[in-house]
Amino acid sequence: MRTATSARNVTDIATNSIAMTDAQDTEQPQGVALTADEVLTLMAESELDLEGLMPHGSNYTFLAYAQTEQHKLPVIYKPIRGEQPLWDFPTGTLALREVCAYQLSEALGWNFVPPTILRDGPHGPGSVQFYVHCDPEVHYFTLEDSEKESLRPAALFDFIANNADRKGGHVLKAEDNRLWLIDHGLCFHHEYKLRSVIWEFAEQPIEPERLAAISEFRTKLEDTALREIFEDLLNTVEMNAMKARIDDLLSTKQYPAPGPGRHYPWPPV
Repeated sequence: MRTATSARNVTDIATNSIAMTDAQDTEQPQGVALTADEVLTLMAESELDLEGLMPHGSNYTFLAYAQTEQHKLPVIYKPIRGEQPLWDFPTGTLALREVCAYQLSEALGWNFVPPTILRDGPHGPGSVQFYVHCDPEVHYFTLEDSEKESLRPAALFDFIANNADRKGGHVLKAEDNRLWLIDHGLCFHHEYKLRSVIWEFAEQPIEPERLAAISEFRTKLEDTALREIFEDLLNTVEMNAMKARIDDLLSTKQYPAPGPGRHYPWPPV
């Protein structure tokens, strides 16, 4: 499994929850700091100990621990065999789309998606994602306006990923107040399916630095290394459709607006 390099740190808190921060120059008083690459390695190579099923999911989703003698890392494990068949998404591909969303987030440099890999587990192959400890009562609709403003890149990310299910509850606020995006199994379809709660920025000009990040990513998609990462996760039609969506953003230089048909997910939270 290929992984993208990240400059973020991961801190193991005494309660066995994990907080991820951008700062590397702040000494953490508790736990042992791990780089994101070390967390990816830990998730990939350690034993997975299942804690139990997460509630309210349409697919089988487990809280688990990636354990070694030194670390006990909480993760979300979504086995492919637990995915419910869908009429529009190919069977057995949701875990791949979860991993693809992480790779997209990293490649753009926006780092919204927790580290996610594909690996074998107690119920077979599936996605394994770093668990973000958060208050479940806090979601997109409870955020302050200033916090929502920081999610401008999320609106662009969701358009590029063609996210068909950006519910308010898929925006998490960690204990360190950092915002995270989760649940990306319904992404990267070749047909337009964007359904999101984040429409505040529709038709506004894309900021130059974000436009530059998108342009750089589009250029790198033609390079062998990054292209192969995405080609391992998407089929050719889906890959070409993602490139077309990126080209659309680069052409219009505007935040996407709601398209035809239903453009909000249900339920919204």
